[in-house]
Amino acid sequence: MTIAVDFDGTIVEHRYPAIGKERPFATATLRRLIDDGHRLILWSCREGQLLDDAVQWCKERGVTFYAHNREFEEEDGSGRHFSRKLKCDLFIDDRNVGGIPDWGTIYALICNNNQSLEQYLCENGVIEKPKKKRWGIF
Repeated sequence: MTIAVDFDGTIVEHRYPAIGKERPFATATLRRLIDDGHRLILWSCREGQLLDDAVQWCKERGVTFYAHNREFEEEDGSGRHFSRKLKCDLFIDDRNVGGIPDWGTIYALICNNNQSLEQYLCENGVIEKPKKKRWGIF
Protein backbone atom coordinates (compact mmCIF):
# COMPACT_ATOMS: atom_id res chain seq x y z
CA MET A 1 0.00 0.00 0.00
CA THR A 2 1.14 3.58 -0.61
CA ILE A 3 0.56 5.70 2.48
CA ALA A 4 0.94 9.48 2.75
CA VAL A 5 1.92 10.67 6.23
CA ASP A 6 1.75 14.20 7.62
CA PHE A 7 4.55 15.40 9.89
CA ASP A 8 3.44 18.18 12.27
CA GLY A 9 0.73 16.97 14.65
CA THR A 10 0.96 13.42 13.28
CA ILE A 11 4.52 12.14 13.67
CA VAL A 12 5.45 14.93 16.10
CA GLU A 13 3.46 17.32 18.28
CA HIS A 14 2.58 20.67 16.66
CA ARG A 15 5.43 23.12 17.23
CA TYR A 16 5.79 24.41 13.64
CA PRO A 17 8.17 25.79 12.48
CA ALA A 18 10.16 23.97 15.19
CA ILE A 19 10.01 20.18 15.36
CA GLY A 20 7.86 19.04 18.25
CA LYS A 21 8.29 16.03 20.49
CA GLU A 22 7.62 12.66 18.84
CA ARG A 23 4.09 11.31 19.30
CA PRO A 24 4.36 7.99 21.16
CA PHE A 25 5.33 5.09 18.90
CA ALA A 26 5.12 7.16 15.69
CA THR A 27 8.53 6.30 14.24
CA ALA A 28 8.42 2.71 15.52
CA THR A 29 5.09 2.22 13.73
CA LEU A 30 6.37 3.87 10.55
CA ARG A 31 9.46 1.62 10.55
CA ARG A 32 7.20 -1.41 10.96
CA LEU A 33 4.98 -0.29 8.08
CA ILE A 34 8.08 0.07 5.88
CA ASP A 35 9.26 -3.39 6.99
CA ASP A 36 5.80 -4.73 6.08
CA GLY A 37 6.39 -3.52 2.51
CA HIS A 38 4.35 -0.30 2.45
CA ARG A 39 5.60 2.77 0.55
CA LEU A 40 5.49 5.88 2.74
CA ILE A 41 5.35 9.41 1.40
CA LEU A 42 6.00 12.36 3.72
CA TRP A 43 3.13 14.72 2.84
CA SER A 44 3.63 18.00 4.68
CA CYS A 45 3.13 21.73 4.31
CA ARG A 46 6.83 22.06 5.09
CA GLU A 47 9.06 23.19 2.23
CA GLY A 48 12.73 23.97 1.67
CA GLN A 49 14.94 23.78 4.76
CA LEU A 50 11.96 23.06 7.05
CA LEU A 51 11.11 19.99 4.95
CA ASP A 52 14.78 18.96 4.85
CA ASP A 53 14.88 19.20 8.66
CA ALA A 54 11.79 16.97 9.00
CA VAL A 55 13.20 14.41 6.56
CA GLN A 56 16.53 14.37 8.43
CA TRP A 57 14.74 14.07 11.81
CA CYS A 58 12.90 10.99 10.49
CA LYS A 59 16.06 9.47 8.96
CA GLU A 60 17.87 9.81 12.29
CA ARG A 61 15.09 7.64 13.76
CA GLY A 62 15.28 5.03 11.00
CA VAL A 63 12.35 6.23 8.88
CA THR A 64 13.23 6.75 5.22
CA PHE A 65 10.36 7.85 3.01
CA TYR A 66 9.78 6.76 -0.57
CA ALA A 67 9.20 10.40 -1.51
CA HIS A 68 8.61 13.84 0.09
CA ASN A 69 5.68 16.07 -0.94
CA ARG A 70 5.32 14.23 -4.25
CA GLU A 71 4.50 10.76 -5.52
CA PHE A 72 7.93 9.85 -6.81
CA GLU A 73 11.27 11.24 -5.75
CA GLU A 74 12.16 11.59 -9.43
CA GLU A 75 9.55 14.32 -10.01
CA ASP A 76 11.17 17.69 -10.57
CA GLY A 77 8.77 19.52 -8.24
CA SER A 78 7.90 22.14 -10.84
CA GLY A 79 4.29 21.00 -10.95
CA ARG A 80 4.43 20.52 -14.72
CA HIS A 81 2.75 17.31 -15.81
CA PHE A 82 2.18 16.35 -12.19
CA SER A 83 -0.86 16.88 -10.03
CA ARG A 84 -0.52 17.89 -6.37
CA LYS A 85 -3.17 15.26 -5.70
CA LEU A 86 -1.45 12.08 -4.59
CA LYS A 87 -2.38 8.69 -5.91
CA CYS A 88 -2.08 6.81 -2.64
CA ASP A 89 -4.17 4.30 -0.74
CA LEU A 90 -4.27 6.06 2.61
CA PHE A 91 -3.49 9.37 4.32
CA ILE A 92 -2.42 9.53 7.97
CA ASP A 93 -3.03 13.07 9.23
CA ASP A 94 -4.00 14.69 12.53
CA ARG A 95 -6.69 16.65 10.68
CA ASN A 96 -8.77 13.53 9.98
CA VAL A 97 -12.44 13.57 10.87
CA GLY A 98 -12.40 12.68 14.56
CA GLY A 99 -8.70 13.49 14.97
CA ILE A 100 -5.82 11.08 14.91
CA PRO A 101 -5.91 7.80 16.83
CA ASP A 102 -2.84 6.49 18.63
CA TRP A 103 -0.19 4.84 16.47
CA GLY A 104 -1.05 1.33 17.71
CA THR A 105 -4.61 1.79 16.48
CA ILE A 106 -3.34 3.17 13.17
CA TYR A 107 -1.20 0.09 12.66
CA ALA A 108 -4.09 -2.22 13.59
CA LEU A 109 -6.42 -0.44 11.17
CA ILE A 110 -3.91 -0.70 8.33
CA CYS A 111 -3.30 -4.37 8.99
CA ASN A 112 -6.98 -5.12 9.75
CA ASN A 113 -6.01 -6.64 13.08
CA ASN A 114 -9.42 -7.50 14.56
CA GLN A 115 -10.96 -4.09 13.94
CA SER A 116 -12.46 -2.44 10.89
CA LEU A 117 -12.34 1.28 10.24
CA GLU A 118 -16.12 1.42 10.57
CA GLN A 119 -15.97 -0.30 13.96
CA TYR A 120 -13.25 2.10 15.18
CA LEU A 121 -15.21 5.18 14.05
CA CYS A 122 -18.42 3.90 15.68
CA GLU A 123 -16.73 3.00 18.98
CA ASN A 124 -15.15 6.45 19.19
CA GLY A 125 -18.34 8.37 18.42
CA VAL A 126 -17.19 9.72 15.07
CA ILE A 127 -20.09 8.10 13.20
CA GLU A 128 -23.25 6.24 14.09
CA LYS A 129 -23.47 2.66 12.97
CA PRO A 130 -25.41 2.80 9.69
CA LYS A 131 -28.69 0.90 9.61
CA LYS A 132 -27.67 -0.39 6.18
CA LYS A 133 -24.65 0.12 3.99
CA ARG A 134 -24.63 3.37 2.08
CA TRP A 135 -22.59 4.65 -0.84
CA GLY A 136 -20.26 1.67 -0.78
CA ILE A 137 -18.08 3.33 1.87
CA PHE A 138 -18.29 0.64 4.52
